[in-house]
Amino acid sequence: MPDKPIRLDFDGAGVTLVADVIGPLDGPPILFLHGGGQTRQSWGRALVEAARRGYRAVSLDMRGHGESGWSPDGIYGMDRFGADVRQVIARLERTPVIVGASMGGLAGLLVAAAPPPAVAGLVLVDVATRLEPDGTKEIAGFMTSAPDGFASLEDAADAVSAYLPHRPRPKDTSGLMRNLRLREDGRYHWHWDPAFTRLAPDAARRRPDPTLFEDAARALTVPTLLIRGGRSRVLSAAGARAFLELVPHADFVDVAGADHMVAGDANDSFNTAIFAFLERNASVAG
Repeated sequence: MPDKPIRLDFDGAGVTLVADVIGPLDGPPILFLHGGGQTRQSWGRALVEAARRGYRAVSLDMRGHGESGWSPDGIYGMDRFGADVRQVIARLERTPVIVGASMGGLAGLLVAAAPPPAVAGLVLVDVATRLEPDGTKEIAGFMTSAPDGFASLEDAADAVSAYLPHRPRPKDTSGLMRNLRLREDGRYHWHWDPAFTRLAPDAARRRPDPTLFEDAARALTVPTLLIRGGRSRVLSAAGARAFLELVPHADFVDVAGADHMVAGDANDSFNTAIFAFLERNASVAG
């Protein structure tokens, strides 16, 4: 088993998707799906820990993010993300557990609730059927706050620190290049398609029906875990309770001290929650 993930390309629904993969070839697969504006690098040590425990961990750059392809028509929606995920699952040797944060979690929820393809289990990270408008507006505000990019990595680091004041500002900003592209204009731009943050003229028509995710939650039969960041402004305690009423068989973990990006804020607690869930449901990872 390699010490570091290897890069693999997958055929999505009309775009090429890039993933990091690590762990034994015959290990039970875990498919990690990041949130909007993030990349496959967002899972911290979770991939390495999964591999150490014998799992085959796959962390995907969602379409329009990281090194994956952009939608040719500039349109992004849960139907597109879900179709990509189904294509990736079809390439895996065994039925995976999906671990999805925010946008990736919602895509995973829809896929898990409406097979085929089959999903062995679902872990939702700080996302459920009811989200707080103020928190989602904060995310959208950050994603649209630098349309012209940054003159330097230091400027980008300043923007991240202002958005995530609870995290120490890194002394070495070179790690930010995992999330930035140096474009022909000589400026650093976030690693996502600008069209992802723009409302298309027909956005209202394309917006999912508000009951879509509730219906999907009610339809879940696979083992399910909801992880909430204890300081999250996106998923409230009430929102978590509402989800658990829809999915009474689901497990729940509230990670104290973590914000919306739980894996980055409290990686050890995050890993403990996921792998304890998989051990409790041994057949999930079989």
